[in-house]
Amino acid sequence: MIKDLSIIIVGVGGQGTLLTSRILGSVAIKSGYDVKISEVHGMAQRGGSVVTYVRMGQDVSSPVIDKKSADIMLAFEMLEAMRWMEYIKKDGILILNTQRIDPMPVIMRKAEYPDDALIHLKNAAAKLVSINALAIATGLGNRKVVNIVMLGILAKHLKLDYDIFIESIHENVPARFLDINLKAFEKGYE
Repeated sequence: MIKDLSIIIVGVGGQGTLLTSRILGSVAIKSGYDVKISEVHGMAQRGGSVVTYVRMGQDVSSPVIDKKSADIMLAFEMLEAMRWMEYIKKDGILILNTQRIDPMPVIMRKAEYPDDALIHLKNAAAKLVSINALAIATGLGNRKVVNIVMLGILAKHLKLDYDIFIESIHENVPARFLDINLKAFEKGYE
């Protein structure tokens, strides 16, 4: 049984961070944990930063995750991982999608995307699990399931009941997208 676990999920608008946190919250409740979730997002509908805090444990009083206190960061995009790295514990785990999504200042050529983002993240995380989840999702036929591929990887690390994840995906994903999301979860879990 998990004593207390803080997970920060970071990405940009449209990557499914909120759906991922809802599924994870459902899994935590079904697993017998107290859970608190908080969403922080700016201009999410325009590709802006989206961050979700998920805290689970025996008695969780607040959803807020302070700097240097997240056990796990689930990052759907590299620059967002860099922006929020100060929240992960020194011995924390970074589960990283190596996808690059240029923010508006980069698109407008007012800033540059750091070429060394992956190297910086490798040096900053105690344990790094990096994967090209976009390539996996694209191979499945739907690049929008990156978040569920990443959720599968997280599920493997959490060692919570696989069937509870499947049940929670069923409850939170619209029926017309269920099959592809289940395939994405299985691929990530592998």
